Amino acid sequence: MKYDVITIGGSVEDITFYTNEGVLLDSHKDFLKQKLLAFEYGAKIKIDGVSMSYGGGAANAAVNLARLGFKVAAITALGDDERGRKILGNFKKQKVATNLVKKIKNIETGFSFVLVGQNHEHIVFSDRGANQELRLSVGDLKTLKNTNYIYLTSLFGKYWEETLKKASAVKGPKIVWNPGRIQLGNFKKIVNYLPKIDILFLNKDEALELVLAASASSRNFLKVGLDNIQKLLLALKSLGPKAVVITNGQKGADVYDGQKFYHQAILKEQRRVDTTGVGDAFNSSVVAGLELYKGDWHKAMYLGVYNAASLIAQPGAQNGLISKSDLKKIKFNKIK
Repeated sequence: MKYDVITIGGSVEDITFYTNEGVLLDSHKDFLKQKLLAFEYGAKIKIDGVSMSYGGGAANAAVNLARLGFKVAAITALGDDERGRKILGNFKKQKVATNLVKKIKNIETGFSFVLVGQNHEHIVFSDRGANQELRLSVGDLKTLKNTNYIYLTSLFGKYWEETLKKASAVKGPKIVWNPGRIQLGNFKKIVNYLPKIDILFLNKDEALELVLAASASSRNFLKVGLDNIQKLLLALKSLGPKAVVITNGQKGADVYDGQKFYHQAILKEQRRVDTTGVGDAFNSSVVAGLELYKGDWHKAMYLGVYNAASLIAQPGAQNGLISKSDLKKIKFNKIK
């Protein structure tokens, strides 16, 4: 069976706590940890609310793309438990194909505790569970050859490099990647795969981490100003991907496709509940937009921030995502 997009990576159940009891601290001395959220040690913290939802990079991207009208499958690993069955049921409800989902015995499905604090920003505490057992089968590789896009997200466990190697070697589909902490912390293992990537998605902290790792690995690597987005894009592009996208919170997002730089400001959301899954929503919406609007980066980026603003207005990483019928409401004449 042929799919428009196949996502690869994690699926979890999210348990989200909301509280304003924490104190936000600046930590400018550490480029990779510029803001910290602190709580009184030994204290009992008041919780303002709790919600249950679904998350994980591969799951969020798959659901978003399916809602936008694409034929999507997810390659992800679930435990043979109630949590896994609920996630599988959500895939079916959202019209994400489940025939490539792995069911792993004797291990729990992954879950995350999501702490939403000041300004509705979040911190995620993750138990990867069955996600750590994800591997690509021979059948998966045959199916991947017939898709238009392979959408790689964070990979976990002892098979992550094997999965990255096999997926990036597939000929035919475009490959997009939003690497996770394990990948970013193993620069020497991932550097050879970057030239095979069509679109590399990173937030600014991740971009800084990758550039710093590249600089430490090679004395000849381009030295950049760490607060200059265009120089960061150029540095990352020099590692091989065809296009690089950097998201930068309230400052919007930037792209370099090897020829031009593009910037997109955020849209002011009507309601701000939490930012869980906003990166997945933006990134996968950009991929959708490039297909829907024939490679137009301006429209693709605008779709990304439009969908992200919708997502932020609802709790969880999937609840606020727009649908295909909402696309006609978008007014591209507002692009700046």
